[in-house]
Amino acid sequence: MNGKDIDRARPERRDAAENRQRILNTALKLFEQNGVEQVSMNQIAAEAQIGPGTLYRRYRNKSELCLDLIKDNIVLLFDIIDEYLEKNRNDPPGQRLKGILHLFIRFREKRAQLISGVEESPATNSLKSSKRSPLHEDLHQLFVALFDEMNADKQGHNHPNSSFKADMLLVALSKDSYLFQRHVRDYTPEMFLEQLCLTFID
Repeated sequence: MNGKDIDRARPERRDAAENRQRILNTALKLFEQNGVEQVSMNQIAAEAQIGPGTLYRRYRNKSELCLDLIKDNIVLLFDIIDEYLEKNRNDPPGQRLKGILHLFIRFREKRAQLISGVEESPATNSLKSSKRSPLHEDLHQLFVALFDEMNADKQGHNHPNSSFKADMLLVALSKDSYLFQRHVRDYTPEMFLEQLCLTFID
């Protein structure tokens, strides 16, 4: 799974490693206190007592910083997904997709701030950009493969393109959509999952 390949960094110099850890510790503290959207890169640099240039050489934006903070959790998520898919490889594709959605929703609930930070990058949330976070690229590949399996079982029927359908599912799972359903529509995670399955799984 590509989620495991998010970071294969070469060994760092001691001072660089110390700076990185100071940045991550400071960013995590500020994010937890104020929320990712309310914290600027300059605030992080000032609080970590490093120059803005040092911070920007390592992280071009908050999205990259959040991805570094959450990458171990993402690797663990995809390990769990791999284990789930192997254990349930004989289940229908719709059932396997439901299982993956359940795992991701649980992950989003636990790591909401950092996932939001990954999604907030101008490079990943612009309609004009073709770039997406590694998390979304890996999920997209999984969804497309499962939708292809579902379509193969319905030969002769018209059905949406698998990539398009995966894109729409990722939109539904995005921060803005998820928070709207949770806090405006008052859906519980379980209710949200049920509605996704009714919408995307035939």
